[in-house]
Amino acid sequence: MRRVTKFAAAGIASAALALTATACGSSSKDSGGDDSGSSKLKVGVAYDVGGRGDHSFNDSAAAGLDKAKEDFGVEIKELTAKTSDTEADREQKLEDLADAGYNPVIGVGFAYADSIKAAAAKYPKTTFAIVDSVVEAKNVDSIVFTEEQSSYLAGVAAALKTKDNKVGFIGGVDIPLINKFEAGFRQGVTETNPKVKVTTQYLTSGSDLSGFSDPAKGKAAAQGMLDNGIDVIYAAAGSSGNGAIEAVAGKSGTWAIGVDSDQHEQPGLAKYKDSILTSALKNVNVAVYDLVESVKSGTPLSGTNAYDLAKDGVGLSTSGGFIDDIKSELDDAKKKIVNGEIKVNTTVK
Repeated sequence: MRRVTKFAAAGIASAALALTATACGSSSKDSGGDDSGSSKLKVGVAYDVGGRGDHSFNDSAAAGLDKAKEDFGVEIKELTAKTSDTEADREQKLEDLADAGYNPVIGVGFAYADSIKAAAAKYPKTTFAIVDSVVEAKNVDSIVFTEEQSSYLAGVAAALKTKDNKVGFIGGVDIPLINKFEAGFRQGVTETNPKVKVTTQYLTSGSDLSGFSDPAKGKAAAQGMLDNGIDVIYAAAGSSGNGAIEAVAGKSGTWAIGVDSDQHEQPGLAKYKDSILTSALKNVNVAVYDLVESVKSGTPLSGTNAYDLAKDGVGLSTSGGFIDDIKSELDDAKKKIVNGEIKVNTTVK
């Protein structure tokens, strides 16, 4: 397995991208692409619901693509899932990209796991990647993150910044992946100040993924917490979190904690940035860039590649300077996580 490279990264500007074709594999359904007339790499990406412009998870992936285009001159085709998409719809998106010769093909989000598995079997010469899940196949790069570690740091910040000892967590969908965010956040809060109460609310559960793409629902959940005296709210809810940030910005003396991207620096959230304490970063851009670089160099990444705090795969943003006064406490917590002194929970205890 190729060594995962570091790419220092938060805050890469978004740009519109397009793509044509490159070599893919041959199989029972593989028509194959031919890049013999061009040396330019073409990358296909299927975003989760919300797509480019969600100011969060998908935008982090898009930032990695933008950097790859800047550095390597790659061309990109972008497709976006709808909340109504079936498994067959997701698989069709991936197969359309592979069938047209795009390589690598990236599924952004755990919902693509089964469709990546199916497509990878049909196109064995195409490199696929899945973000936030593991697919066992020789031509798949399974990209996972230690979200609980950055969430722990977010919990430390929340515990040190709350004035009323009441903080809140809003999860987009009640599933194991988002439970990791909650678990780390709760642990960080409690181990920093046991007197602080953590209130949790999930927007949807199970197969209803609309909780990741409903800003109005996120705003309503945050407003309810604010009405109950909560003064720091961490939302791990995709674009629904944008609504939570909006609600927090409407009440002075309260803080929002962003997720995945540095939401203080997102243009679409600029009018709320003075209310964004920090963001728990999940550097999908790092992983996406690593993948594209590996394919371009002829040694495609495969297997499971974990991006953790030690590799700068996750972290905490400092934009705005709002956590500068607690830097020593945060640095101490980070050091203890990296050296193993603090074991961060992945499930809620």
